[in-house]
Amino acid sequence: MVPKDPRVTTRPMFGNVSAFVNGNMFMGVYGDDLFVRLSGEDRDELLGEAGASVFEPMKGKQMKEYILVPRVWRTQPKIVTSWVSRSMDWASKLPKKGGKKK
Repeated sequence: MVPKDPRVTTRPMFGNVSAFVNGNMFMGVYGDDLFVRLSGEDRDELLGEAGASVFEPMKGKQMKEYILVPRVWRTQPKIVTSWVSRSMDWASKLPKKGGKKK
């Protein structure tokens, strides 16, 4: 599911793997779930789908720009790939992040 693009890197996050474009996380795996980072309009659209929800890696700590993709879509890779592409497109427009802070 991770796009093959020279700007994309992966690294461990939340005990799993996440993908980054220009230093901005745009998708990842959390347990058995896939999450994507989306624009406000795209978040609203995805949240309108049954099974989608705001990503909350710790109880009470929502990451409101990130949405869990409905699990039923595991068997529908074209739909998931579409959301991943939208996520990467959105995150690639965000200000580029540098390396880790010291």
